Amino acid sequence: MTINTILFDLDGTLINTNDLIIASFTHTLNHYYPGEYGRDDIVGFIGEPLYESFARMNKEGADDMVATYREHNIANHDLLVTEYEGVFQTIEILHKRGYKLGIVTTKMRNTVEMGLKLTKLDQFFDVVVTLDDVKNAKPHPEPLQQAMEKLGAKPEETMMVGDSQYDIKGGKNANVKTAAVVWTIKGKDFLAEFNPDYMLETMPDLLDIVGASVK
Repeated sequence: MTINTILFDLDGTLINTNDLIIASFTHTLNHYYPGEYGRDDIVGFIGEPLYESFARMNKEGADDMVATYREHNIANHDLLVTEYEGVFQTIEILHKRGYKLGIVTTKMRNTVEMGLKLTKLDQFFDVVVTLDDVKNAKPHPEPLQQAMEKLGAKPEETMMVGDSQYDIKGGKNANVKTAAVVWTIKGKDFLAEFNPDYMLETMPDLLDIVGASVK
């Protein structure tokens, strides 16, 4: 069966928020644990909900750490966020060709909407599932299942595209095809360990995979 529905992670997949995320983690961790965490530690946190990352350090103080992170993140958002090359054109083609498109992210809705609006990608997505909308974040299948339900999509017709192990695991748990992006900050080899169905060297590669290339 052909793919007619594509779900995308946002950060690190469609938009480059790496500098923003690292800066916000660095700001927060240096405030609470000066000198204890470096860039490699921070990269390991990317892709999971903030609270889970901070709760492993200090469960009682995790809410305060999340608040500190988000304050910095929102204040610096538009200065540090950019769109990956080829993303806008690819999503625009998929939209024009009638594919059902959704965002499935572990971010809160306010910053998701900021990123989509900044890059003008907001016009293309019929469904956006954020951390606010679910009880269980990726890799639990709930966010993907919710997006598919809202889009009227079947798992066998759906693909999840992302930059972290949580996206690939979430896709497999929801019984959909998976595609990993090689520009992930986690590294191509790391994502390959989770056996995605496809590896995207560039976002336009997706058009060939789903049969949407312009002839």
